[in-house]
Amino acid sequence: MNQRLRQDAERIVRAAIHAVGPDEAVRRALSGCTLGDRIYLVAVGKAAWRMAQAALRHLPVLPRGGIVITKYGHVQGELPGVVCLEAGHPVPDENTYRATQAVLDMTADLCPEDCVLFLLSGGGSALFEKPMVAAEEMEAVTRKLLACGAGIIEINAIRKRLSCVKGGRFAQWCHPARVEAVILSDVLGDSPAMIASGPVTEDSMPWDGAEKIVLRYGLSVSPAALSCLKKELPKQLCHVHTQVIGSVRELCLAAAEECRLLGYEPAVLTDHLDCEAREAGRFLADILYTHSGQGRKMAFLAGGETVVHLTGGGLGGRNQELALAAAGGLAGLPDAALISVGSDGTDGPTDAAGGYVDGDSEKALMEMGFEISKVLTENDAYHALKAVNGLIFTGPTGTNVNDIAVGLIG
Repeated sequence: MNQRLRQDAERIVRAAIHAVGPDEAVRRALSGCTLGDRIYLVAVGKAAWRMAQAALRHLPVLPRGGIVITKYGHVQGELPGVVCLEAGHPVPDENTYRATQAVLDMTADLCPEDCVLFLLSGGGSALFEKPMVAAEEMEAVTRKLLACGAGIIEINAIRKRLSCVKGGRFAQWCHPARVEAVILSDVLGDSPAMIASGPVTEDSMPWDGAEKIVLRYGLSVSPAALSCLKKELPKQLCHVHTQVIGSVRELCLAAAEECRLLGYEPAVLTDHLDCEAREAGRFLADILYTHSGQGRKMAFLAGGETVVHLTGGGLGGRNQELALAAAGGLAGLPDAALISVGSDGTDGPTDAAGGYVDGDSEKALMEMGFEISKVLTENDAYHALKAVNGLIFTGPTGTNVNDIAVGLIG
């Protein structure tokens, strides 16, 4: 393993993630708001605890009530005047439904003088949920969509129509109170309607759009669910003001700046990466192969969110699969490496944030008995990368703005 490139790669992604932390962004968002003194705080998502912590530093008064709902292991301590709850992700569980009901109870019977400060980040689709169908069907539909490789926009389009709180319905519930929404984006294009399925945002999808997604992937749903998919969502929410405070583009630009500090010439290839993880890995490896050996330090960056089609029963995530798929294309190159991480610190159902490979990785994998093509078929990138010290661990980062892959030429 090329330790110098490994150190540079980790430094670049950690600096980029730190740069898009919500603390300063939340402060800026609240500095231009007049919230009054009747504030109810609701924070939902993987970055919910840190966003709530930042907000409490800058609110004029403590909230009359406050609830944080975040992923297991993401609460980092008590917050004054706020109840912190943890729940399931990427599939809702019983704690999700209890926590969501607690938010609905807290925000029932609000008056026009009240203000709901709604802090939203990625992961909210699973963490904030009250199904309109049986919870078992909601969970089954979510799993099927994840397994068949549906994009996050398609998944959210279905989930919001099966939910009492998605697609603007939570904002509708809070009326006549004002809703001040501060959103950390984890979707390409930063559309508030798609981030966490848009609990406080009007829906613009055509009325038959969700049904077309069901047909596209051959999903089997109950008559009750099909009826929900045909219902219109709120189209106008005049009592809501929304600010989007972070995105994967900012993540890429922050990574590029750190590359410059380390002497690399950075090129942001895209901040809209949206394809199969293994195809993205192979393509990025091809780019590094083309530019390798020129005697220049270069960095190629790609941000976005890839997808994985599950064909096996292994363990891994899209970033680990992307990295592993690149290993073959980098084989034998002495000066090339690739790292891919999720900015929230969690890649798929694992404790790793992503993966790292370089010109030595394929040989090391073979010596440990791993054949890359077979590992990818089994979707078992976690165990393969673990065997060659290729996993990246960050722990919960407190933010969530998609993924970033960085290819380096030393």
